[in-house]
Amino acid sequence: MTTAVLGGGISGLSAGYYLLRRFGKPLTIYEASPRVGGWIRSETHKDRGFLFESGPRTIRPVGLPGANTMEIVEQLNLPVRAIPRSHVAAKNRMLYAKGQVCMLPNSPMGLFGTKPPFSQPLYKAFIHDLLAKSTLAKHGDESIYSFAERRFGKEIADYAISPMICGICAGDAREISVRFLMDGLFEKEQKYGGVLKGLFYARYKEKNSTKPGIFAQEQTKMYLQSKQEKWAMYGMDGGLEQLPRALRKYLGENDVNVQLSNPCRNLTFSDNGVRLSLRDADLPVDHVISSLPAYRLAALVKQQHPSLSAQLLDIPYVDVVVVNIQFEGNNLLKQNGFGLLVPPCEQLPVLGVIFDSCCFDMDGNTILTVMMGGRWFDQWFSDQPSPKKLLDTALRYVRQILEIKEDPKFCRVHTHHKCIPQYTVGHKHRVANIRKYIKTYKLPLSLCGAAFDGVGINDVILSARRQVEALPQSFSHPT
Repeated sequence: MTTAVLGGGISGLSAGYYLLRRFGKPLTIYEASPRVGGWIRSETHKDRGFLFESGPRTIRPVGLPGANTMEIVEQLNLPVRAIPRSHVAAKNRMLYAKGQVCMLPNSPMGLFGTKPPFSQPLYKAFIHDLLAKSTLAKHGDESIYSFAERRFGKEIADYAISPMICGICAGDAREISVRFLMDGLFEKEQKYGGVLKGLFYARYKEKNSTKPGIFAQEQTKMYLQSKQEKWAMYGMDGGLEQLPRALRKYLGENDVNVQLSNPCRNLTFSDNGVRLSLRDADLPVDHVISSLPAYRLAALVKQQHPSLSAQLLDIPYVDVVVVNIQFEGNNLLKQNGFGLLVPPCEQLPVLGVIFDSCCFDMDGNTILTVMMGGRWFDQWFSDQPSPKKLLDTALRYVRQILEIKEDPKFCRVHTHHKCIPQYTVGHKHRVANIRKYIKTYKLPLSLCGAAFDGVGINDVILSARRQVEALPQSFSHPT
C-alpha cells in the first residue's frame, strides 16, 4: 500500500511517524510551504541569549495525550526544559481587568476572600452550582460561556472562562462549544444535575471500578519523571520547533520522503484509491491522511464531493497577530508569572501577554509575546494595518498594562491568517458527520489535525495516532 500524508505540520509529521511504525513504507509527506512545523516557529538569537516563539512554546504533560507526546519526545531523544508546578511561571496566572493586573488564585485558600476582578469569594461559585437547576441543553450542546454562567455565575463566565478561551483558541466563549474543553463536566452535569454532584458520583464510581489504568502503555521514563518531579509544562532546548525538525530528521533517516514546497491541488477518489494532483505530476496512492486545515481540504475535494467540502467549510478559523518583544534587563516586570489574559468584556485588541523570560532563562533579557485579534481581528484590524501599526498597538498596551517605560531593543510582528479553528457550538456533531460521510462513501481518506480532535499539540499528535491505528491491519499488504 502507498500512503500520502498531506501537511508537514506537527500532526502530519506525527501521522508519518505512526504510519512508519505500524506499516513501514512506502510513505510520502507533502507540505505546501518550504519548511515543516506549521504554526510552530522558533527564532533563536544565540548571540543575545534569547529566542522568540511565534506559535506554541510549551507542552503540558497531562493525561494520556501528554504521555503520548512524551513517548515521541523520548524516542527522538530531545532535551527538554521542564517547569515544575512550584515554578513562578506555573503558579502565577494573571488577568488585566477593571484597569488593573489581577492575580488569579493559585491555592485552595484563594477561594476564600474577595480579590479583584471578582466581587465575591470564588467558593460561592460552587454554591451556585449546587443550587442551580439542571437544564438539558438543546441538541446536546451549548456555548461554554452559557454553561459557565448557568452553573457558576456571570463573573466566572466573564473573568475566568472567557479569557481562558482567548488564551487557548483566540475565540469567543459565547460561540465556542462547551464540549471543546469541558466535555466531561458537561456530560456529568447533564446526567447528574450539577457539576459538583457529577464529579462526586463519578469519583465514587471510579473508586469502585476495577478498570485497568489507561496509561499502562504510555509510562515512558520521561512521563514517570514528569510525575515524580511534578512538571506543570515543558519546552525544548532551542525552542519548540526542535520537535517538528527532529521528527522530519527521524522520518528522513527511515526513508520517508518529506517533500516541501509541493502542495496538493486536487484529490480524485476512485475504487482503486486516490489521485493526487501535485505541482508537477498526478500521483496515484492507496490512501491519504490529511492534516490540512479544514478549509484547505475543502478546496481539494470540492470538485468531486461538494457536500463534504461544504461541511468542512463550516469549521471557522480566526486570524491572530503575534508580536515578540525584547527588552534589555530582567527586572522590568512588577510581578513574575506565565503571563496575563485580557477578558473580552474589557474591549481591548489584546488577547493576552506571555512572559517568556519568566518561563525560561533569557540571559538577562525580558521577552514578551503579545497576542492580538483572534475572533475580534476584523473589529480591530480590518483596515489591514502595517506591521509598524501592529507593533505600535502592542507596545501601547504593554506600557499601559505592564507599565514598562523602556523602549524595546528588538521586535518581530507576525500576522497568522486562519491559524486556529473554532470549535463552535455543534462542532462535535459536525466532525462526526464529516467522518460519517467519508465512511459512507468509502473514501480512502483519514482526517487528523487541529480542525477535528483538539487544537493543542498533544491533541493533534494523538489525533494522528488514532487515525493511523483505525486503519485495518490488512492496510499494510499490497493489493
